[in-house]
Amino acid sequence: MTRKAGQPGQAASAGAAADSAPGAPGAPAAAALRAHSPAVSAARARRWGSLYFAEHVLRVMKSYGWTIVMYGVGQPVAYLFAMGVGLATLVDTNSEAGFGGVSYLTFIAPALLVSAAVMTAANEFTFPIMDGFKWRRIYYGPHASPLTPQQIAFGQVIAVTARFLLQSAIYFAVVALFGASPSGWGWVSIPVACLAGLAFGLPLMAYAASITEDKGQFAMVMRFIVMPLFLFSGTFFPLDTLPLAVRWIGWISPIWHGTELSRVFTYGYEEEPLLTIVHFVFLLALTAGGWVLAKRQFIKRMGG
Repeated sequence: MTRKAGQPGQAASAGAAADSAPGAPGAPAAAALRAHSPAVSAARARRWGSLYFAEHVLRVMKSYGWTIVMYGVGQPVAYLFAMGVGLATLVDTNSEAGFGGVSYLTFIAPALLVSAAVMTAANEFTFPIMDGFKWRRIYYGPHASPLTPQQIAFGQVIAVTARFLLQSAIYFAVVALFGASPSGWGWVSIPVACLAGLAFGLPLMAYAASITEDKGQFAMVMRFIVMPLFLFSGTFFPLDTLPLAVRWIGWISPIWHGTELSRVFTYGYEEEPLLTIVHFVFLLALTAGGWVLAKRQFIKRMGG
């Protein structure tokens, strides 16, 4: 038995078909989605490529997020308890004026904040960079798209900087809870720590991008560069208490320059304004120079 046009059954079928059409009210959202044309996708990649690659790196970091938190925050907090709370009871008793009139906890807290950022830079700008070029070669996939080597390098830097900001903010919150940042400008130590991390990390990134074979270079960097900078940069005691034979290590160390700046903001450390400017310019120069070298190495390795 056939239905004539205009009968209720046919009208209902037509209405159901209209409701299920793409873009119609009540239709599944997936049915209305349309892929961008290649031209639009390429234009967006050329414009936002650095952010796209940064998103990729951050998603990878998210997979080991608790490790990041425990290493980036747990380690300096452990030092803070051991040195600033445990040892400080002895230090403060025997040398009241040895640290600029503040407690030992207040003295070392900004140094540990900056040191944590530099240690993170030493990890994020060594093996992951070589991994992108040699082991898993994850840089070459995005480079096959319209992303340029500069965008890939900058995306890596953006992601690591985001890690700096997160761990520094959490660590500073712990420091503030301990009352080790009496100044209202103490929060400025967060971007200072990030700048110190980049000042050390970007030249290291350029070096890592230039390595084609792993022969233990990064282990040497950790042992003979990172650790001496950590120990001899005025982290646990004023730099001028060291003999001249090792004091120069602090003068060229991003940790010392970042630490001195952080102390100015966290508790009003007194120093010449010109020296404060020198700290900032030194860190900025290392960051800019490291970025130029890193970008050049990425272009060289990936062919423009």
